[in-house]
Amino acid sequence: MDFGCHDKDSGEVECYFEIPNPEAVGCVERFATLLSYLLVIITFPFSLFECFKVVQEFERAVIFRLGRLRKGGARGPGLFFVLPCIDTYRKVDLRTVSFDVPPQEVLTRDSVTVAVDAVVYYRIKEPLNAVVRVADYSASTRLLAATTLRNVLGMRDLAQLLSDREAISHMMQASLDEATEPWGVEVERVEIKDVRLPVQLQKAMAAEAEADREARAKIIAAEGEIKASKALKEASLVMIDNPMALQLRYLQSLSSISAEKNSTIIFPFPMDFLKAFLGGAGPSTTHQPSVQMTQSLPI
Repeated sequence: MDFGCHDKDSGEVECYFEIPNPEAVGCVERFATLLSYLLVIITFPFSLFECFKVVQEFERAVIFRLGRLRKGGARGPGLFFVLPCIDTYRKVDLRTVSFDVPPQEVLTRDSVTVAVDAVVYYRIKEPLNAVVRVADYSASTRLLAATTLRNVLGMRDLAQLLSDREAISHMMQASLDEATEPWGVEVERVEIKDVRLPVQLQKAMAAEAEADREARAKIIAAEGEIKASKALKEASLVMIDNPMALQLRYLQSLSSISAEKNSTIIFPFPMDFLKAFLGGAGPSTTHQPSVQMTQSLPI
C-alpha cells in the first residue's frame, strides 16, 4: 500500500492511497510460468499428452493457474490447453441432476405430524460460480432442499398439504432457485412424492369418509323415495281415469316375474271375476268385500 500527498493549484493538499491490484501477476508467478513453458518444450512431444485435455459436450472445465482463476471463463466443450505443474482444472457437469429428499418429519400448522419426501431436479447454470462460490454445490443443494421442505410444509394445514401439492411444489422451487442462484445452480423442478400420515389419523379419516358416504347415501335414498311417491301418485291418477291401465300393468308385472326363471308365479285373483258363478247365493253376497286369493301356476 502506497501513501502520498501533493499540492493542488488552489493551494489545497490532496492525499491518496494506492492499493495494489490483487490480480497482478508477481515475479514468482511469472518465473514459474516460464519454467512450465520450458518444461513443455524440453519434453516435447510427450508433454502434449499432459497439456491438452478434452471435455465432453455436456461438461465445462474451470482452470486455475497457481491458485488464480484464469480469464476467459470456463473452457469447453472440446480441446483446451493447460500447463503442467502450475495449472489445475475442475470439470463441471451441466446435465440435469435429480435427487431424492429424505423423508422429513414435518409438523403442520394444525399440529399434525406427517412424513413427507420429495424429488428435486437441478442443473449448473454458471460453472464458475459453482466451483468458486461454494465448496460442494451438490451437498449444499441437498441440505437446502430438506430445510426448505420442512419450512414450506410447516406453514400449511394438513388439508392444504394433501390437496395443493402442485402449489407447494412451485413455492419450494421458487425458494430453492432464489437461494441457489449465487452458486450458479438452477432448480428446474420440485415434486412431492409421498405424504405418510400416522396410522391413527388414517383410521380417523377413513371413519369420517365412511360416515360421510353413508350420510350422502341416506339423503339420496330419501330423495329417491320422494320422487317415487310422486310418480306413483301420478300413476294412480292415470289408472283411476283408465281402469284398463291397471290390467296392463298387471300383465307387465307377470311378464317381468316370468323372465327371472321362477318355478311359481303368485298373483291376486279378485272375487269380482266370480260374481257370475255366485249369483244364486243371495243378495247378501253382492255386498261382501272382494277377497284376494292367490293361485300358484307352474311355469
